[in-house]
Amino acid sequence: MTLLPYLEADRIEAGSDEVGRGCLAGPVVAAAVILPPTYHNPRIQDSKKLKKVQRESLVQEIKAVALGWAIAEASVAEIDQINILNASFLAMERAIQQLPQVPDHLLIDGNRWKSSLPYSYTCVIKGDGKLASIAAASILAKVYRDELMVRIAQEFPFYGWEQNAGYPTKKHRDGIVSHGSCAWHRKSFQLLSPQLSLGLE
Repeated sequence: MTLLPYLEADRIEAGSDEVGRGCLAGPVVAAAVILPPTYHNPRIQDSKKLKKVQRESLVQEIKAVALGWAIAEASVAEIDQINILNASFLAMERAIQQLPQVPDHLLIDGNRWKSSLPYSYTCVIKGDGKLASIAAASILAKVYRDELMVRIAQEFPFYGWEQNAGYPTKKHRDGIVSHGSCAWHRKSFQLLSPQLSLGLE
């Protein structure tokens, strides 16, 4: 399916999306992208629907054609302090603030947005499957975060982060059982199911 290039053609729209909300470990990462209104690439889709090699092949093209792009994080400590939803908003706000061009309007993936930024915005449910700039942001954020977790996995090889990127897979939880948690784990999350915590599984 070809994604929409914009909501309104006569303004600068920045699409933003985050990656990593459901992970047990690592930061939440967001990206913001301003695409030219005439840009069209049917290969740009929701990052979750693309294979790893497809996402990676699109990163340099997105960065090259975009009028502006930025990637930002909210740390594990921030997630634990202000909760994952607010940390996601924070990462998106940071990415938008880092854009080299000031947008007229924001296209936010999801159903709500909280920010001190002075820009008008539209929340778009499943926006990464509808609007090209949001999809492009999801691709940049996903590739950046996956590569980050691969690097962290070299220091903490017990959890399979090079494969699961911090999501709650069996290998990840088995690693927590056998080696405990580490500084990259979100302490505000339930790292193990109640049964595992009690040693019943």
